[in-house]
Amino acid sequence: MAKSRRGRGGPESVTRTVDGGLAEFRPDRDRPRGWTLLIDGAPQSHVDLDDPAYLEFSYQRRLGHVADLAAPPGKPLQAVHLGGGALTMARYIAATRPRSTQQVLEIDAPLVQLVRERLPLESGWRIRVRGADARAGLAKIPDGWADLIIADVFGGARTPAHLTSTEFVAEVRRALQPGGCYAANLADGPPLRFLRGQIATVRTAFPELCLTADPAVLRGKRFGNAVLLASDRPLPLAELTRRAAGDPHAGRVEHGRALLDFTGGTPPVTDATAVASPPPPADTFA
Repeated sequence: MAKSRRGRGGPESVTRTVDGGLAEFRPDRDRPRGWTLLIDGAPQSHVDLDDPAYLEFSYQRRLGHVADLAAPPGKPLQAVHLGGGALTMARYIAATRPRSTQQVLEIDAPLVQLVRERLPLESGWRIRVRGADARAGLAKIPDGWADLIIADVFGGARTPAHLTSTEFVAEVRRALQPGGCYAANLADGPPLRFLRGQIATVRTAFPELCLTADPAVLRGKRFGNAVLLASDRPLPLAELTRRAAGDPHAGRVEHGRALLDFTGGTPPVTDATAVASPPPPADTFA
C-alpha cells in the first residue's frame, strides 16, 4: 500500500513496499517535476519529467556519456537495460535519440508498477519493460541485437553474484552486435577487490575496456560507483576523458596499461566463484 507525505507547499513523497524493500519517491526541491527514487533509504535514480535528458547522479551522467558516444549524434539505438529503477537511462536515450528501440529487464514487478503510476513514460517512446531477471531476460535477446547494453542491477544495494561472471559477460557479448558497447555501473570500496575482479572478468570477452570513476574511489579512499565500458572496437577515450573531467563531480578515466595494472593480477570471476558486490558502509547514505 502506498503512503504519501506532503512536502512544504510542494508535491508529496510517496512510499510503497516493493520486492526490493521500501521504495520512496521524494520530490526534488529545485525541479518542479523532479523526483528521486530511494530503496530502503538508498538513492537509486533521479528523473525530471520536464527534462528527461537531465541526469542528476554522477554515475548516470557517466552512463549518459557512453550513450552519447555509442553512435553518431541523433542516430537511434537498440538498447538493453539490465535493471530498470526509475527508467532514467531509457528516458535519456529516448529523449536524445528519438526512434530508439529499448528493452528494460527489471525483476521487481511492484517497482515497475509504481514507476509507471508516478513517472509515466511519454507516448511514442519505444521502451518495452519486461518483468524478468536480468540474466534470464538477456538470454532471450537475439544474437547481435543490441547496439548498447547497460547493466545497473542492485538488490539490497549489491550487484547479484550471477551478474558478475565470465558466463554472464559471454551472454552480453552474444547479444551485442559487432562494434556494440557494454556499460556496467559497479559499486565498491577499499580494497576494491570486486572492482578489480570485474575488470578481469569483462576482459575475457572484450578486448577494449576503460573505467570511469571519482579519483577517490579509484585510489581506494572511499566507497562509490565506477562505470566500466567495454567493446570489441576502439573506445572514444579522449572524448570520454574530456566529458568526465568536465562533470560537476569530475571523474577520471583509466584504460590500457594503467587499467591492467589496476587489476593487480586478480583472476576473472566464474559462476562457481561469483559473489555479490560488497554492501556499502552503514553511513554511506546518511
